[in-house]
Amino acid sequence: MTDKTPPGRNKERSKQQLLDAVGKLLKTEGFTGLKVNDIAATAGLDKKLIYKYFGSRDNLVDEYISSLDFWSNVSQDQAPPVITDGGQDFTKHMLLQQYDVLDGNDELQKLMMWGLYESRKSLKAVADEREAVGEVLLTNITDPFFGKFAKEYRSTVGILIAGIYYMNMYAGVNCNTFCGIDITQPEGKQDIKNALVNLVDLFYKDIEAKKQEG
Repeated sequence: MTDKTPPGRNKERSKQQLLDAVGKLLKTEGFTGLKVNDIAATAGLDKKLIYKYFGSRDNLVDEYISSLDFWSNVSQDQAPPVITDGGQDFTKHMLLQQYDVLDGNDELQKLMMWGLYESRKSLKAVADEREAVGEVLLTNITDPFFGKFAKEYRSTVGILIAGIYYMNMYAGVNCNTFCGIDITQPEGKQDIKNALVNLVDLFYKDIEAKKQEG
């Protein structure tokens, strides 16, 4: 039976198969598993198509990374129209959202880990997008609220986010527990989320006290 699919559509289908293969390998093997032969085998296609459609393996991987939209779940569009608490509730919401995004996304975990080992424009774009989303909150809400304590807020939130990233990237690879809490289990994850909320509340309380002291 002759395949009557238009040539252009065959090309797009094959390209998508190769992009999907990159995602599958990234989840299962990590960035070290993104080899030309393995990508082609996973896609069920001739490896020559990688060079024909993308020019190189690196171009294929970069196009895959660029096609992802990791931070849509933590967009500034989720900010409430009126904020009267200096962003306290929104800060907690954003941190919990980032935790959930990392927890449920093996691809993002592997890409962020890759970014620790290699400088790559497409990986930098993922980090830049995250920074752009966060900067809207910082510049428009928390900086004006905290004034001279704005850098203290940024530093504190940075440490909390770094902890979120590390826990999610490390858990399930070499260890499941931190301080005896199994963060691969729902109960442990909730414990970490509760701690994030408590730390934000404590920080805001501390800054309010400093403001009153002058």
